[in-house]
This record gives sequence, structure tokens and C-alpha cells, in this order.
Amino acid sequence: MKKQSDTTRKGSTPIKVWCLPAEKSAIEANARKAGMSTSMYLRNVGIGYQIKGTIDQDLVLMLAKINGDQGRLGGLLKLWLTNSEKLGPHDPGHMRRVIHGVLERIVKMQIAMIDLVEKR
Repeated sequence: MKKQSDTTRKGSTPIKVWCLPAEKSAIEANARKAGMSTSMYLRNVGIGYQIKGTIDQDLVLMLAKINGDQGRLGGLLKLWLTNSEKLGPHDPGHMRRVIHGVLERIVKMQIAMIDLVEKR
């Protein structure tokens, strides 16, 4: 006689769910967002588990790119501010405008990061 722990789901009877193609696509998309197979997603929803999605990978990638850009701009700004001999014979007024432009770009990127997080 088999124990309960020896029984696998693959040996069990499946449940068929009739749905429209759009419904099937929505279910599959929700399962992907939750990081589950469609079967696992439907089983968990059917027995009343709260579905908790995984972190949105696209958002993480976008934020990583923005963060990398900010790091590069910050490094450039640090170079300009700490190593004035590398600036050469540039006009101080021009360099001040360039540095202010870099600071404005950093602020814009921070705002873009906040906007991305708030939209999700």
C-alpha cells in the first residue's frame, strides 16, 4: 500500500479548465508574473493560497541601467571636481555650466528611477 508521501502529482488525475484563448493568455501571463508554471498557479489559486508575484525583472534591469549611468556621471563629476589639472585650459565659466548640466542629468535620472518604481 502506497503512503500519501509516495504519491506524486504526475500520477494523479488532471483537472481540465475550459476557457477562451484570451483567458488562457491572461492566466499564463499571471503565472509568469508570479514565477510559477500555469499548473502550479491554478492549483494555488484553486486551493486559496495568496499569490505573491516575483520582482519584475524588466524593472530591475531598467533600474540597474539607470543606476549604472548615474555611477558613471558621478565618477565624471568627481574627476572634474578633484583633479582640476585634467581640465586643462578650459574656461571656468564653461566648465561650471558643464558641471551644472551633469548635476541636472543626475537629478533627472533619479526622478526617472522614482517614476519607474511608482508606476509598478
